[in-house]
Amino acid sequence: MLYWLYEIFGINLFQYITVRAGIGFFIAFFLTIFLMPRFIKWAKQKKASQPIYSLAPKNHQQKADTPTMGGLVFLTSTIIATFIAAKLDNLFVIIGLATIVLFGLIGIKDDMSKIIKRENRSGLSAKAKIMLQIIVAFAISWFLFAVTNLDSYLYIPFYKYPLLDMGYFSIFFWMLVIVSATNAVNLTDGLDGLATVPSIFALASLSIIVYITGHAVLSEYLLLPKVSGTGEVTIISASLAGALIGFLWYNCHPAEVFMGDSGSLSIGAFIGYMAIISKSEILLILIGLVFVIEALSVIIQVASFKMRGKRVFLMAPIHHHFEEKNWKESKIIVRFWIIALISNIIALITLKIR
Repeated sequence: MLYWLYEIFGINLFQYITVRAGIGFFIAFFLTIFLMPRFIKWAKQKKASQPIYSLAPKNHQQKADTPTMGGLVFLTSTIIATFIAAKLDNLFVIIGLATIVLFGLIGIKDDMSKIIKRENRSGLSAKAKIMLQIIVAFAISWFLFAVTNLDSYLYIPFYKYPLLDMGYFSIFFWMLVIVSATNAVNLTDGLDGLATVPSIFALASLSIIVYITGHAVLSEYLLLPKVSGTGEVTIISASLAGALIGFLWYNCHPAEVFMGDSGSLSIGAFIGYMAIISKSEILLILIGLVFVIEALSVIIQVASFKMRGKRVFLMAPIHHHFEEKNWKESKIIVRFWIIALISNIIALITLKIR
């Protein structure tokens, strides 16, 4: 919408992605700040709180009445901000919005099932949830391959040339990236603000990378792959980051609202999507290091128990392990935030070392 002011009235300020990304950030931030307390009040009246898992650490039971599905608010704010600030005829923007909406719908279905049945494990079955994610991720990956100008080359950090051309296999690789990212963020969302801040850091890093890969001069200077049109997705990312900062106002410890699967699944899927279009799929391991650690802790725990009958951690995901070791929740959260910040700084440094 703002870009039309440039095209129709010649207001040059609105031709710049950085300006419109900043506007999107603040629109989404203030919308979330405005809407969230009203949503919290409505959710409390409707008793829309997610039941606490019976095997979770005992201190989690005090959170039983905390409203969930806060993701519905910050995703709505993100979409509104994007409609105002971004070019809606850009294919990468359209697919990015579709990623947020479709994974958000999966999360809403799961959240609503848990709320209605009043049981944490009564949402979508694990099989149904993963199948829906695979179907949506496959559709997104196919559209990227078949409709956009995104190539199928695989890049790795510290090396300026493509490692190989994945061809049609890239569809399945991108699908794996999206599904892995969405579940990793979902697993991390277990403490107040634990998933929110690392998501903001990841979005900030990927915004920079996507902007560079969409910029002819900067991509050539930093020896990064050039993907025309991707820079516009920076506006969605900035809007989502702004919305998440607004959400953090209410989600920081002690949380007044949880994001729920409606938020975590969308965030993870969109982070995976941004890594794909910026050719940073491998670098995402460093950008989303906290999410990787959380997911690996669950994989290791399950594999160890099935193979040896023994657990590696006191409880998985790993943030629960530290809770069982009597670490204060706020200490776990802040230390994970620090790890996320440092890993993202290192990830950005690698852009210059090629």
